[in-house]
Amino acid sequence: MFTIEHDFDATVITLIDELPKGSAIAARPLNEDVVIQTFDDRVVVEQFDPDTGELAQVVLTIEQLDELRAALNLPEGNYRLERR
Repeated sequence: MFTIEHDFDATVITLIDELPKGSAIAARPLNEDVVIQTFDDRVVVEQFDPDTGELAQVVLTIEQLDELRAALNLPEGNYRLERR
């Protein structure tokens, strides 16, 4: 499940971990929600770490996000995206 909210300066997507339909309640532990905030120049990915009690945060540039998107559909190797 996920939610999408549009704030003044960012779009916020929250990914909520769920168990597959019909699975046993204790089939696996659920992970904390992942919150993705998109701005004009960056994307921030956050997830609470229950082991440390801290919020883990990764900041990606839009270019890094484009590369990640491409990498999800490519085989192993080295690549460089050509910017237009």
